[in-house]
Amino acid sequence: MSENINRRAALKVLSVLPLAGVVDAVEAQQPAQPPRTPHATPNQPAGQTAPPAASVPKRKFFTAREWRTVGVLADDIIPRDDRSGSATDAGVPAYMDHHMSVQETSDESRVAMRGGLRWLDTETRRRFNVAYHQASEAQRHQILDDIAGPAAQAPPALRPGAAFFNTFRNMVASGFFSSAIGWKDLQYQGNVFNPNWQGCPKPALDKLGVSYDLMTTRVAPQGTPTR
Repeated sequence: MSENINRRAALKVLSVLPLAGVVDAVEAQQPAQPPRTPHATPNQPAGQTAPPAASVPKRKFFTAREWRTVGVLADDIIPRDDRSGSATDAGVPAYMDHHMSVQETSDESRVAMRGGLRWLDTETRRRFNVAYHQASEAQRHQILDDIAGPAAQAPPALRPGAAFFNTFRNMVASGFFSSAIGWKDLQYQGNVFNPNWQGCPKPALDKLGVSYDLMTTRVAPQGTPTR
């Protein structure tokens, strides 16, 4: 995988995305700048020691602005309720950041993600003169109501946003329901030891022609004539 987005691949995607996506495609080629931290001194007091780097999530793909939008949008899709935590509680933004950074993700997908986030910010500014993450819940939901359906059924001006939102929503759902919070929300009972397991029922064993007593020997199924 090339470090920079392939120009040909970018043009393919940008042909169906608003022009604002071009700006983010350029940003994607710029390496993320790590936050500046003060130099540690040999006799720095323990109380002033900076927290370990491992405790601070490191983004691999999203810019700081995109990260804010991703978090707010993800929680608009799966908010916290009395049943479970929100998408950000489940670590969905970090999951998406990792997914977008791995080699298996295509350059087209990366450009579409950046372009879609920029489209959302641009549309929010057009309507309410603020960025998406700064808009009120009612304002954000007004936009989402317009792009939440199938892209083909959206007004032409909103189809790029609807296509982006459908993909983004699928990623949020995948990240959430593959997390520990999502498993509990689904009341998923797999991967848990069952002390009451009695083995495969005998009718099923007979139908398959196998037996626990003869694990390595195939026996004739019921009703099969013997010679």
